[in-house]
Amino acid sequence: MTESTISGAIDPATPVIVGVGQASERLDDPGYRAAGEADLAAGAVREAFADTGADPDAVAGLIDVVTAVRSFEKSSPASSSPLGRPDNMPRAVAERTAMSPGRAVEEVTGGQSPEHLVHEFGAEIAAGRIEAVVLFGAEAMSTIRAAQRGDDRPDYGETVGGQLEDRGYGITGLTSLEEVRHGVMTPIAQYSVAENARRHRLGLSQADYAARMGELFAPMTAVAARNPHSAAPQEYSPSDLVEPTESNRRVSVPYTRRLVARDQVNQAAAVVLMSAGCARAAGIDPARWVFVHGHADAVEPPLLGRPDLSQAPSAPAAVREALRMADIRLDEVATLDLYSCFPIAVSNVCDALGLEPDDPRGLTATGGLPYFGGPGNNFAMHSIAEIVAAARSRPGSFGLVAANGGILSKYSVGVYSTTPTPWRASTSADLQREIDRAPRIELTRYADGPAVIESFTVLDPDLPSRFAAVIARLPDQSRFVANADGDTLLDLLTGPDDPIGSTVFARSSASRNVVTATRAELDERHPRHPVGFADEYEDLDVRRDGHVLEVVINRPASRNAMSPVTNAELDAVFDAYFADPDLWVAILTGAGDQAFSSGNDLAASAGGGVPTIPENGFGGLTARRSLPKPVIAAVNGFALGGGLEVALACHLIVADEQATFGLPEVRVGLIAAAGGLVRLPRTLPPALARDMILTGRRLDTTEALAHGLVSRIAPHGGVMDAARRAAAEILRGSPSSVRASIAAMSAADAEPDTVSAVRGSLGALDSVLVSQDTHEGIMAFVEKREPRWTGR
Repeated sequence: MTESTISGAIDPATPVIVGVGQASERLDDPGYRAAGEADLAAGAVREAFADTGADPDAVAGLIDVVTAVRSFEKSSPASSSPLGRPDNMPRAVAERTAMSPGRAVEEVTGGQSPEHLVHEFGAEIAAGRIEAVVLFGAEAMSTIRAAQRGDDRPDYGETVGGQLEDRGYGITGLTSLEEVRHGVMTPIAQYSVAENARRHRLGLSQADYAARMGELFAPMTAVAARNPHSAAPQEYSPSDLVEPTESNRRVSVPYTRRLVARDQVNQAAAVVLMSAGCARAAGIDPARWVFVHGHADAVEPPLLGRPDLSQAPSAPAAVREALRMADIRLDEVATLDLYSCFPIAVSNVCDALGLEPDDPRGLTATGGLPYFGGPGNNFAMHSIAEIVAAARSRPGSFGLVAANGGILSKYSVGVYSTTPTPWRASTSADLQREIDRAPRIELTRYADGPAVIESFTVLDPDLPSRFAAVIARLPDQSRFVANADGDTLLDLLTGPDDPIGSTVFARSSASRNVVTATRAELDERHPRHPVGFADEYEDLDVRRDGHVLEVVINRPASRNAMSPVTNAELDAVFDAYFADPDLWVAILTGAGDQAFSSGNDLAASAGGGVPTIPENGFGGLTARRSLPKPVIAAVNGFALGGGLEVALACHLIVADEQATFGLPEVRVGLIAAAGGLVRLPRTLPPALARDMILTGRRLDTTEALAHGLVSRIAPHGGVMDAARRAAAEILRGSPSSVRASIAAMSAADAEPDTVSAVRGSLGALDSVLVSQDTHEGIMAFVEKREPRWTGR
């Protein structure tokens, strides 16, 4: 059957790759142009058009959609473009390459993006919604960094305008607040955690494991040395890769510099995907058509939730699913390119599928991210280009691209061949449901006591500034992150012996958890502060009046917003209040007449807005497991955000007639996670609570009283008098009975069945009936006098 006959038998809506292109330059290349991202990408697109074998201008005119892989300059809220960039990268490249697409797209962050885009737009073409798309990505990080060091800095800024479907970062789940709090948010740190866990699972020494990593990656360097687009075209032996030297320093335990992705590159790649009908009309030779035989996309749970830190089963599962769809075995694949940002990204797949480092096919067609180069999220576009070229050179053979995003978090796999095949609809939803059935590990944010190391990371282990963190398990098997402290533990983590399984001792604070090798070191380096009142406070005014404690947040210039210092001081004050047997009621208010509290003072938070909140929650109250004695919120003005959340945690809210209540978090890109999302719908009618949470709507005092948010209203300026009267009324009752009532109400809140809750509340009588206060109350009633409570 001739190629013409074959092409005529193919469904015109079948998607086919008809062109691939790559562009690159190194700083020391003759004719180095210092091309910016858009120009470099345009070069790859032109190569892809030329690769079709048809008239490039004619191909450009057929493109419906142009889609850019998100570059590192736009990959997270913390990224930036120091030398500027086009405001619409897809259309900037389109203008340079004679395209006039109706739709421009910028994809989410992640190394899986190029392969996933083939799947997405292949389905769009198969459904007849589009005819032709160009996928591209580029990184000019090497040029940018070199230019920043010079005096003559280019400006890559460009105003293009036009429609752009910007899909955002898409990085939810790639890191967590706990990893950020403990400095474990970089890929090197997170992958080291997984790698060290794998080494422990295999029972290998650090030296033996390093040798295996060298054996895994050394064959890739030979491929990179032959690739004209490689950023580092040099062949290395296994020992060259893993033995620390001045030029190959240890960047972490267990990685040397030559084992991690190389991001200082100037590389771009592009793929032209068309319907068979469009390709036929464009006159593109069917011999150049490459078909997608199988494809799969899978998402792994976040690192800290995985049952086994050393494994990410979604990646090999995606490979198996793509092969199943293609109806071939792995041994029938002629060419592979496995994403290789770090060794475990490769070994995670090889372990499950039985691939060996010396597989005669090789594990890379590009040369791998540490040697060919790691052009941000776009590496897999180069993989596709190389696999397409290999498929064309051996017609009928199969090639496989496996692309990874995040911390083994998102995985996309494609199987390619010149053999014609119809498009097959995605089965990834079913695959994902299977993955999602896996168990998850509970994470503890505040860890105290003995624990066992599960894995660890040490950054710059040979420098005095070495930084270490561990992932450990408490006796209840919950997992936590902590910073390692003390030379004994740091030496263990950086030494030749395996520290995993060792016992450490943890202590929590508002900002982080720490662990040391011994309890004595912990007490010496991180002593617990004794429970009690300080002589003075930075952000609070605290006074006792008999059995009443009055606490004033004294930051009127910031509307009594709570800084990390404020939170820590409130936490300590309430610890002291609940521990003091002579204090029976507390009143919390704000200084001045403008605000009770306007919430979290983000400007004063450490880490550029990362909250440092005590284990007991915002204001030392919102996450406290129990408030055993009454706390009255005297709301004298604004109670917004965290301020309202603190008030909601109190037993009574007494409000100034001019007070205002609201949760404006959504208006500044946050959520009311300090209790507002839970307590407000339980306090107010659900519809009203949702209105306040989702819109930032505020309630005045009249509305708050009508809906049960506050219990008393005071004339303007008189809220403390009203709160003191409420405290006095509480003091007329038995402190023991008040505390027992609070405990019973708290227990009832957790019991959905009313009858069960009522029966459970009878247990409160066990402590009340044997208290001195009960005897005193009965005697005072009989003797017709005021009781003299002792609180016992």
